[in-house]
Amino acid sequence: MYTQFKKWYPYIGPFDPCPPIRCKWYNTPPQLYMTFQPPGLPQFSPYEALRTGTLWPALYGPYTPNLTVGGPA
Repeated sequence: MYTQFKKWYPYIGPFDPCPPIRCKWYNTPPQLYMTFQPPGLPQFSPYEALRTGTLWPALYGPYTPNLTVGGPA
């Protein structure tokens, strides 16, 4: 099973002026993992689709701001 949350270990130079963030987290959208859109996907109601930003629950990915602190929940 895939995960939408990835982590990245950036290069930390010896002369960086700021304290480094050793592990950075980022979120990838779920449509990257669907090779095609199968027919008959369930759909959100119009209100839910406007609130979530997509018509299909399979393509909904929650956005978690500031993933550099603590990683995904």
